[in-house]
Formats: sequence, structure tokens, C-alpha cells
Amino acid sequence: MSPKAVIFKKLSRDKSVGVYMAKRDFVDHCDSVDPIDGVVLLDPVQVKGKKVYITLSCSFRYGRDDSDVLGMAFRRDIFVSTRQVFPALQDRDKATHTKIQKNMLRKLGDNAYPFFFEFPDNLPCSVALHPGVSDVGKQCAVEFEVKAFCTEGPDDKIIKRSSARLAIRKIQYAPVDSKVIPTAETTFEFLMSDKPLHLQATLTKEVYYHGEPISVSVNIVNSTNRTLKAITVAVEQITNVVLYSNDKYVKSVAAEETTDTIPPGTTLKKEYSLTPTLQTVSKGRRGLALDGKLKHQDTNLASSSIVKEEVLREVQGMLVSYRVVIRGIASGMIGSSEVNLEVPFKLMHPKPAPGEKRNNHTESEAEDMVFEEFKRVCLKGLTGEEEEDDEDKAGDA
Repeated sequence: MSPKAVIFKKLSRDKSVGVYMAKRDFVDHCDSVDPIDGVVLLDPVQVKGKKVYITLSCSFRYGRDDSDVLGMAFRRDIFVSTRQVFPALQDRDKATHTKIQKNMLRKLGDNAYPFFFEFPDNLPCSVALHPGVSDVGKQCAVEFEVKAFCTEGPDDKIIKRSSARLAIRKIQYAPVDSKVIPTAETTFEFLMSDKPLHLQATLTKEVYYHGEPISVSVNIVNSTNRTLKAITVAVEQITNVVLYSNDKYVKSVAAEETTDTIPPGTTLKKEYSLTPTLQTVSKGRRGLALDGKLKHQDTNLASSSIVKEEVLREVQGMLVSYRVVIRGIASGMIGSSEVNLEVPFKLMHPKPAPGEKRNNHTESEAEDMVFEEFKRVCLKGLTGEEEEDDEDKAGDA
């Protein structure tokens, strides 16, 4: 017996419209992006005399929706596309693109209408900054949303109770291994010391997967008259907010404080292993970049941003990168100096093997479906309108 395909649904408060989608994660393959397909179910009595539209939007949020400083709104729509689904502008069969859509239409009946969107190739991936405990309102984030609503015209004011919003994510998988071995080295010279201190660090590869240990080979040659101590090896996440401001967040996501000491005229060759995960960040999470938030259990550290050559950096909203940092204190008779070395790398999701089940179903498993109420959970510390989206499941045959 094949497993049931989970269909996410979101109904408006007045039950006039509902959005049904078979997946919530859409993959940017760099040369193409998974299209968005789904079904809108409407109540013909409530929408009588009105039209039903479906909108795909990508927005950058920097604080609360109602924040406004000197006339500057803290939300910007990067991309919005709106299409009419009812009355239908084309034959339903021609507007149906996938087998799962056909099955949903058959299951939901004559008042269901298909929709289809394609992502532009210049949109960023989903990312959100973790708020602080005292922060209120919505967090800084790049968010994607599919919204169905009924009005007399596409430019009319949307009534919240007659609209259904379903959050989705745009994610990226790791590119093909470039065979590049990241390495960095540097030399430090000190006063009253004839010879230098040489630091070298090497990683095993350029791209690591979420939850995978990172092996760091460190080679230190101390030819100085100073002692190198307090050596730490850390993985840092760097997030640049490039749309509204030039805010920069640097967060340690894994670290090892060693007891290694390198006296004058000695060397150290050693391997360290670090595994950066959301769970390893026990404190100071404010400003930590996460993959777009849908539910608590499917959130992790944000993946490295890969920006295509022809795309403006500012349109990306936020850019995330990672680096391994080696730090130490070189102490001598006339004071101490900090030394450090950085090695950049990428942290991403692995690309599924061919035929591997990536979302909630495959096309062959789409015959039997179960509908799940989709309600987004906000990060701890958020209040306001999104509180109504507390995690809750409701099944329906």
C-alpha cells in the first residue's frame, strides 16, 4: 500500500476560499526553480458576484508591519504576481500542469480551480533572523507567501476574513562539488622577535551539509619568542542585511576552546572537529539567520547564499555566509597580541539522489491524499497577528 500524499490546506476565516498545495518547499537549482502549483477551492454562494485571485509574493520584512519611521515602511515587496482563478480565464484542463493537481481537482469537486506560478530567477531564498527574547512583532525575514482572496477587482482592498495565506519556502541545494580544498595561511611578526609566527588552516572540502562535522587541520609554526595560548577554533555565521541597511550580524554557531599552548620555537599540528547546528547555539541567538520558518521541527541554520552573477546583491534582502576562525593570544614580556585566521566555506542542504522522495509525495503516490491544516508557527518572542497561527493540525479525508 503506497503512503498517502499530504496536502496542505489553508482556509479563509469565512470559508469563502481555500488554498491547497502538495508541498511547501520549492528548490532553486541555480539554473531553474521548481514551479508552484496548487488548487483554490471556493464557496460559490459567498463569492457570488466577485472574482477570486491568487497571489505569489516575496517580501522583505525588517521589524513589525506597523513600524513606520519618518514615512519609511519596514516592509518591501520584492516580487508580486496576481492571477485570476475565478471566473476561469481558460479551460480547467489546460490550466492543470501536474498529476497531483488533477487528483486534487477530482477530490475537491467542481468548485476547485488550479493555479500555477513560476519563480523569476533573481529572487532570494527564504531566510529569517532569530529575534531576541524582548523583541515583539515580526522578525527580519525574506518570506514567500501564496494568498487567495475574493474581491470585485484585483486592486480592491483585501478583506482579511475573505483571504487565505499559506507560507512557503524557497530553498537551495548544494551545487556539484567543485573539488576546491579551502585553505588559508598568514604570518605575524612581533616587536623584539626576529622570526615570525606562521598559521595555516585547511578544510577537507568547500561545501558541508547541515549537521555534518567540519574537520579543520591546523598547522602553527611558532618561531617567535612569544608563547601562543588561548587557542579557539570556531564556526561563524555572517549575515549582511543589504536591502534597507548595511546591518551585519556575526554569530558563533560552533566553537572549541582548547588548552593547547605553543611555546617559542615549537609547532602544533592538530585536527579539530566542529558541527554547527541550531542546537549548538545555546545563548545569544538574536540575529542568528535561519532557513525560512514554517514549523519548529523543520528549521535549521540558514544555508549559504549563492548569488547569480547577473543578480543585484541588494535584491537578495539578506546574504548569509560561513567561515572557520582560528584565534589565539601571543603573549610575551612586553604585552600580548591577538592572532587570527579565517577560512570561508559553504553550509547547505544535500541534493537528494535521483528518485528520492523530496517532499511529501511522489507523483506515483498522489492517488491517495490526506489534507492537513497548515498553520505557521512563529519564533519565540513574536507576538501580534501571527499568534493566531499557532501550530495545530487537523486531518480530513
